[in-house]
Amino acid sequence: MSNKSDSPALLSAIEPSIADRLVSRRRAIAQGASASGMVMAGLRLATVPTALAALSTEAFGQGRLPAAVTGVLSFALTLEYLESEFYNIGMGTAGLIPAADRAIFGTIQAHENAHVAYLKNALGSRARPKPTFDFTAGNGSGNGPFVGVFSNYATFMAVAQAFEDTGVRAYKGQAPTLQPYKDVLQAALTIHSVEARHAAEVRRLRGNFADNEPNQAWITLNLTDIPGTAAVYAGDENTVHLGINAATVSPGVAVKEVTEAFDEPLTMAQVLAIVDPFIV
Repeated sequence: MSNKSDSPALLSAIEPSIADRLVSRRRAIAQGASASGMVMAGLRLATVPTALAALSTEAFGQGRLPAAVTGVLSFALTLEYLESEFYNIGMGTAGLIPAADRAIFGTIQAHENAHVAYLKNALGSRARPKPTFDFTAGNGSGNGPFVGVFSNYATFMAVAQAFEDTGVRAYKGQAPTLQPYKDVLQAALTIHSVEARHAAEVRRLRGNFADNEPNQAWITLNLTDIPGTAAVYAGDENTVHLGINAATVSPGVAVKEVTEAFDEPLTMAQVLAIVDPFIV
């Protein structure tokens, strides 16, 4: 297992590797997208969200995004606003994040801000404004269960883990809706993969990189040690996929280990219920 000092490099490598696979100037032109400044800047910076945002808006036109796409991207934008604002405040709070971990959270912060930029560009004039957030989960009271989130590092990491684990399951839940729209689906699954790596990294930080439940890099059953986050992990103990019970076809593998091999999707309604306490 790499130590903490290796982690920012690993996180920074995620999007460029996917960008190289998914996006090329030739492909952009072949699909009829102009080699605009944003496309080329996105390719130079290897930021998949920026590059694919330009492709998606040019493919559909700002006023012609399919309703299904608009609905999913608007939903995703709310999540990304939440995460980016959370990390922006956290990184801007003196003394909250230890020096040894600031590069890690700075990389996650940069990714979340890039995701917001992608979604706002893709939605154009349909992009909703950023809500006002109460990161204590008190619906504006400032006195929710996560009081001290920006003064207590342990609380900050716990909320970060809950947000990242929610994001992974949320994007997976919306993938079927985006299936007919290949470029947007690729962009959404790119973000999904980055969120998964964020989640694994934060879990490792919380567990001090020890392979102990429930703070391994993966979710075991529906276990959580964060009070008030049961909804984030509800249903993740499922072992049936495409009608096949993976627990019965994996002899000698414990059920809990089978559940660790899959992330279960969350519906839009489930995610909005999780996020609601954080919105004023």
